[in-house]
Amino acid sequence: MKSIPLAALVICLAAVSAAEAPQTVEDDHGVLNPQDTGLEMLKRKIAMGVIDSVTCSLGINMTKTSDLVLSRKLTRACAEAGYTKAMTWMSQMENNGLGGEYNPDASAEWDRRAAEAGDPVGKFNHGLNLMRGHGIGMDQDLGRKFVDEAAEQGLDIAKRLQSADYDLNEVTPDADNWKYAPLF
Repeated sequence: MKSIPLAALVICLAAVSAAEAPQTVEDDHGVLNPQDTGLEMLKRKIAMGVIDSVTCSLGINMTKTSDLVLSRKLTRACAEAGYTKAMTWMSQMENNGLGGEYNPDASAEWDRRAAEAGDPVGKFNHGLNLMRGHGIGMDQDLGRKFVDEAAEQGLDIAKRLQSADYDLNEVTPDADNWKYAPLF
């Protein structure tokens, strides 16, 4: 007797899984059945100028896709809207030439903005930039101050740099030495 309801449930589930998703239709009256997940949803939100915490958190994952131009557009919009995690991602994109040219000055500026907004990763990165003179004028004392603030906020890598007496090779070994070398 119990097998009949179970069989009915299996048949219903099979029918639901075989059903096609409703087609998205856009006309002068709006969008019927808009995509509410994935890349198409993000593209639509960017086009509509919708920048919110959910869109931005999903958009950061776009930096891991092949569409780095779209990723940069969304990340920049989120950073400009004040989301500090997006600011640190914009810094990373500028510093590595992802979706645009390598731009150490813009990278340092995004880190500075994140630091001033109170983000511990932004403070740490801004401190590193100041200590290296990368994209910003070198200022060892001010750089250490920002690293110390990040450590006070609990950022483990900042604590690690402190315990290594601010030896930058402790946190960023020689992988990018070419990038941080003086230009003169």
